[in-house]
Amino acid sequence: MTQTVVIALGGNAILTDDPTAEAQQLALKKTVKHLIPLVKKGYRLVISHGNGPQVGNLILQQNEADSPSNPALPLDSCVAMTQGSIGYWLEQALRNELQNQGLENQVATIMTQVVVDQKDPAFHHPSKPIGPFYTESEACILKDKKVGSYIEDAGRGWRKVVPSPRPIEIIGHQIITYLLEKQVITISAGGGGIPVVREPLLRGIEAVIDKDFASEKLAELVGADALIILTGVDYVALDYGTDKQRDLTKVSISELETYKEAGQFAPGSMLPKVEAVITFVKSGANKKAMITSLEKLAQFELAGVGTTVISDG
Repeated sequence: MTQTVVIALGGNAILTDDPTAEAQQLALKKTVKHLIPLVKKGYRLVISHGNGPQVGNLILQQNEADSPSNPALPLDSCVAMTQGSIGYWLEQALRNELQNQGLENQVATIMTQVVVDQKDPAFHHPSKPIGPFYTESEACILKDKKVGSYIEDAGRGWRKVVPSPRPIEIIGHQIITYLLEKQVITISAGGGGIPVVREPLLRGIEAVIDKDFASEKLAELVGADALIILTGVDYVALDYGTDKQRDLTKVSISELETYKEAGQFAPGSMLPKVEAVITFVKSGANKKAMITSLEKLAQFELAGVGTTVISDG
């Protein structure tokens, strides 16, 4: 039976130290080569991706050009713009690589709206890092100027944070399911999806949805067999960055929840990935989940590759 796999690409799969469009397209040309082995094995693929650096940079551009005659666009529109641009780059790179490999698979990018609850407490506690990294002193200056809220991000510097409500509905997931049934590789929920609320009609809202939670929700709704979240490391680790660091290879839900409660995973970094895979594996029988690096993706079926999360049963 053909299996459906949702693959959530991390930011390192798109953006390097060079933020130009050309550099990001080059990074994606390299990224899609890691997807081809799964295509050749016949998996039905749904690909999602992050957009934190891109949407943050776009907001900076919007603010710099803001004027009465050319007003800055709101955050939801910036999310939509980066979802479209990254989707375009990714689809083009994938189509070209499929052609190079002599494969005839079709690819479709779906502009994806994701419904959130406007009463979600996240709107009172911004936590999602977006945009470039700053020094602590630079972040303090920006904060004093009331240019958003800033937090230290996993030892890498200070970043602006915005509300990150949980996704409750993926608009058009039925279309994505239909495309998968037709063996179309589908790119969707880019950047966590465009955040909207129902009133009862849809309306965009100022927020950024975590791409790992959006990918998990999408994986549930399309009936995926596996969820693979890609990041910058091969394994989820305990005591990360210390001389006691231990990599996790195969771990049960209950074990992972114990480590989570002990504060082993950094908010805004590994924590949402861990919470997403826990939710997915709990969502049904025989669900599989993995957290690993892009370089290990083609080997995800092998024992000991990446951190595999299994049900307690």
